[in-house]
Amino acid sequence: MKKYFLLFAVIISMVSNSQVTRVFFQASGLTCSMCSNSIHKSLRTLDFVDKITADVRNYTFEISFKDGSNVDFGLIKKKVEDAGFSIGDFKVTIYLTKNQLNSDQSIKIGNSTLLIVNAKGQNFNGNINVRFLDRGFVSSKEYKASSISKSSAEAGNYHVTIN
Repeated sequence: MKKYFLLFAVIISMVSNSQVTRVFFQASGLTCSMCSNSIHKSLRTLDFVDKITADVRNYTFEISFKDGSNVDFGLIKKKVEDAGFSIGDFKVTIYLTKNQLNSDQSIKIGNSTLLIVNAKGQNFNGNINVRFLDRGFVSSKEYKASSISKSSAEAGNYHVTIN
């Protein structure tokens, strides 16, 4: 019984002490500032988005979020695709409080679960940067070459590496 209580306490602490602070992604297919504007308009419709900064020269976007909001990574990807573009690289900054992470350990953030594939018993207290590895969050070439492509991902579950 004590083991179950301890496991439950660890899970609760990871859920309550994880918060997304920003998303940084590179869009594929952009050719001009109008393309960038199309993505910006699409992302603006998300209620959890606070600020969007675009760098047209590097085809990158940085998104910050409203305090206490539930960030939906799949919805961000969908909005970029709805604007007619794809994501070539997707990185997220997460704030963790006193967590030790091991490979194949997950972090629950809102309705999403991030499966850490390269942690080595590292202790984290503060911001960490993770990079998504799943289809639609990296280039098609990189996805096909990865071992992630052989595993099935369910909606809301994502494979990430710590940068």
